[in-house]
Amino acid sequence: MIRALEGKTVVLCITGGIAAYKAADLTSRLRKLGAKVHIIMTESATHFITPLTLEVLSENRVVTDMFDRAFTWEVEHISLAKCADVFVVAPATANIIGKAAHGIADDMVSTTLMATKAPVVIAPAMNTNMYQNPVVQDNIASLKARGFHFVEPESGRLACGDTGTGKLADPAVIAEAIVRAAAPQDLAGLSLLITAGPTREALDPVRFLSNHSTGKMGYAIAQHAVRRGARVTLVSGPVALEPPQGVEVVPVRSALEMRDAVLSRLAEQDWVIKAAAVGDYRPAVQAEDKIKKKADDLSVALVKNPDILKEIGAKKRNDQLVCGFSMETQDLIANSKAKLEGKNCDLLVANNLKTEGAGFSHDTNVATILYRDGQAEALSLMQKEQLADLLLDRMYKLHQKKKG
Repeated sequence: MIRALEGKTVVLCITGGIAAYKAADLTSRLRKLGAKVHIIMTESATHFITPLTLEVLSENRVVTDMFDRAFTWEVEHISLAKCADVFVVAPATANIIGKAAHGIADDMVSTTLMATKAPVVIAPAMNTNMYQNPVVQDNIASLKARGFHFVEPESGRLACGDTGTGKLADPAVIAEAIVRAAAPQDLAGLSLLITAGPTREALDPVRFLSNHSTGKMGYAIAQHAVRRGARVTLVSGPVALEPPQGVEVVPVRSALEMRDAVLSRLAEQDWVIKAAAVGDYRPAVQAEDKIKKKADDLSVALVKNPDILKEIGAKKRNDQLVCGFSMETQDLIANSKAKLEGKNCDLLVANNLKTEGAGFSHDTNVATILYRDGQAEALSLMQKEQLADLLLDRMYKLHQKKKG
């Protein structure tokens, strides 16, 4: 996994609630993502988790007191506000949300929050009745209108014994929200349709024809696109992957189902990225019952599936971008160039299954990006997540060129 917050500074503010203990998990996740983490705690928060615990995890001194004399010669709340790439309040009580909404700055957390110009991520945690109180909801709405990012609390049994909405969101969800807040929002306003995974062509109710695609490449592209602000629809064959947060997932099984899902949504897309490994053939007849063993040999008649990428290429508008993928075992560039031209793609990602580090089951890939003008960009071995981000960069450059 790439370190999505490498080189970024996160200022994490912890306010007083039982969910403060989850800040340890969140801090650890942020460090693993490459972030430098500075932590500010309210006095109330220190009753639920010790500053020492968070100092060990963050490898930085935790700030708890506006008037602490053990400091370097700088105004600390201003210096922390300036160094932040993302400012986070998790857990956020009704009290700090109210202070932020009304400009009250009377402790280190609220004062630093008032001074920062960084994107702010707030993850509320409180009793259900408090969270649903109209005053709290008005304060949340006011902050959202000013551009604050909220990670909605979960529903469940709360520490007070009540059941309802108010649980702090899972630290993994908060970490992803922080990654998005730190990412460039260059794809904001764009609609992307991405396909991923294999298709399954049923022989009977028990068996099917398929391939070794895991969907990792398509899912990585979807995750990075939504982080960069795009509206993403992911048409996915059967995979064992968690869908990226914020992505609309359309599950399909067969090539025909994938074709219908893609073409019915094509008109509303700005970009289409066809990373799925679609079966070229399907059984001519799908048996209603399990096929029983009757002889040593079994012959199955196959018929050709529709060429979804070619149909997209034929239907696409001049302002739409289409990216195809090509998996080959020989004559990679020649076969992939023919696919690029024959299916009217704007660019195509080609890779050879026999190249070490490439292929379906790896977290890495070795690819060559082919363009309509004949350019071939050979890339070295990299994580599929890195390739996803690079591909989006190249498509954005083409998008800007088309606009200009």
